[in-house]
Amino acid sequence: MVARFFRKAFRGTLVSDFWGPYNAVVCSARQVCLAHLLRDLEHVERYKSPSPEWPEFAKKLRRLIRDAIRLSRWADRTSPEYVRRRDRLHARLDALMATPWNDKQARRLLKRFRRHRADLFTFLDNPAVPFDNNAAERAIRPAVVIRKNSHGNRSECGADTQAVLMSVYRTLKQRGHDPLKTITNALAEYLKTGILPSLPP
Repeated sequence: MVARFFRKAFRGTLVSDFWGPYNAVVCSARQVCLAHLLRDLEHVERYKSPSPEWPEFAKKLRRLIRDAIRLSRWADRTSPEYVRRRDRLHARLDALMATPWNDKQARRLLKRFRRHRADLFTFLDNPAVPFDNNAAERAIRPAVVIRKNSHGNRSECGADTQAVLMSVYRTLKQRGHDPLKTITNALAEYLKTGILPSLPP
């Protein structure tokens, strides 16, 4: 059901980390999480013993990301100055990618950038798009806590049922409804009519 939804129904902007399966999602636009990218730089410096070339690469990439995030806070995105600075960021990214870096970790990240070149700065063109996927991670946190406290589901059917219920609950909450009250009313109507009502708008 979820796979069918993402292949056929999703027409918005997908904001995600760099996990490979997200590449199969059909959507109108994408934004990869820049917070994950910054954490990746820290992970390399802490655990991967990069070459002497790495600090220069990491410094340029960090500055680029932070400059892009600062630019996204501009109020007037139609101003010539905003457009000039945005285009300059794209030029800096292309220059970083065109540099023949020898560091193994730098080459790994550059390979990722080439795959997601169009997805790195979507948030600069659309103010409704965030530069990270923190909202999504906060949204799934309650389900993760439940799974941890209950030591997981005892069957695949139980896992599927929990996934559906959590999805309905979160959707109702985001639409401004009281989830428990709405679900209770829906079940009461189902018992009377035999028809389960649709999710309210």
